[in-house]
Amino acid sequence: VVAFVRAAGEVRQTTRRNQQLRCRPGRVGPAFTKRASKNNCYSSSVGAYACAMATAADREAEVARKWELLSPFLDERQRRLWMGAEAREGGRGGVGLIARATGAARSTVTRGVFELENGEEEPGRARRGGGGRKRADVTDPGLAGALRALVDPDARGDPESPLQWTTKSLRTLAGELGRAGHKVSPMTAGRLLKDSGFSLQSSVKALEGNQHPDRDAQFRYINTQVHGYQDSGDPVISVDAKKKEKVGQYKQAGRSWRPRGQPEKTNVHDFIDKEKGKVTPYGVYDVAANSGWVAVGTDHDTAQFAVHTICAWWGEVGREAYPAASRLLVTADGGGSNGYRTRLWKTELARFAAETGLEVTVCHLPPGTSKWNKIEHRLFSQISLAWRDRPLVSHEVIVNTIAAVTTRTGLTVTAKLDTSEYPKGIKIPAGQITDLEKAGILHRHDFHGEWNYTVNPGN
Repeated sequence: VVAFVRAAGEVRQTTRRNQQLRCRPGRVGPAFTKRASKNNCYSSSVGAYACAMATAADREAEVARKWELLSPFLDERQRRLWMGAEAREGGRGGVGLIARATGAARSTVTRGVFELENGEEEPGRARRGGGGRKRADVTDPGLAGALRALVDPDARGDPESPLQWTTKSLRTLAGELGRAGHKVSPMTAGRLLKDSGFSLQSSVKALEGNQHPDRDAQFRYINTQVHGYQDSGDPVISVDAKKKEKVGQYKQAGRSWRPRGQPEKTNVHDFIDKEKGKVTPYGVYDVAANSGWVAVGTDHDTAQFAVHTICAWWGEVGREAYPAASRLLVTADGGGSNGYRTRLWKTELARFAAETGLEVTVCHLPPGTSKWNKIEHRLFSQISLAWRDRPLVSHEVIVNTIAAVTTRTGLTVTAKLDTSEYPKGIKIPAGQITDLEKAGILHRHDFHGEWNYTVNPGN
């Protein structure tokens, strides 16, 4: 033992003198060999020990460099397998060497060797199945049922439901479950709802109320009329008034691309600007030409305004597009300024027919079906998209925005500002409509004459 300690001290002294130590079994530096020649047994043992120590240190440094380069790109299982492969290559003592070089636990390296030799792990998994904390619905079997009872639509009419009159947000649901003895987080409540087939939804406008028994028959009648007019080359238009819009720096629904942190600033309150007021876009949509005409009215939305817009469309667009036309088909909803009960609408159409010489046929959509009007989803929807998140600060902005509307299917729009006055409260007596019918100017069709009628040219 004394000789061994002395020999080891000589090895350290030789290293400090920067002499090269040749790592071969049974042989060390020249100074040590000369002094230890009297005891060949100890010289051989110390030489082998020194060589093994140097080789292990180099190996450990090499593994540490590899680990530093590769570990950021490996998942948990891949790291175990790589350490296991390196430990196997290292032979005896390889597990400890890899553990020191990587800083991992010996048990982790040993598990990597075991996985390599047995291949028990499932491909694509970093851990064995069943590991980790159990899910909340597993540890608490009654959690899922309690959550469904809170959000089940069938429980809405139950006066004993704890959330009958409150907002069912995830935080509210988690709080109510906690008071019932089910400890759960809002995130877990959301996951359980998705697993149970629930999703976050808004209400849908699908209930149309009482439907007229001849609703479908009226749509078929309109379809027959439209095809007949189009086959003969006569114009077919769809008319309606769009929602009134306030003029000024008011917020519009929707979003648009702008520099980050620089949204369009609008008025906090939506009080009407008395100087700018409101506008009513009244549209005429040519079904065959896929073109629109919009009059932006600054006064009231009346039957006079509606027929005046149709007259303007015919004078500037329709007459040139249909030079040989002798009749016109108008499809409109059943209410508003162009409703089938409005007498002023019929008398104004009679005036329009007399001035243009056109035979004007009107087919109204059944009650409660105004959204089926062509102009709604062919023209007005595109206008709403065009000015989303854009304050309608002036009449010029409104007219130019509407006129710029186009679609990939070729829609074109012409917009004009109409500043004429259209007073409200004009009363047309029922006898005047009767006189039009007796004179043959107003002819009601056999099928629902209140919805379908023709206005002939007259004096």
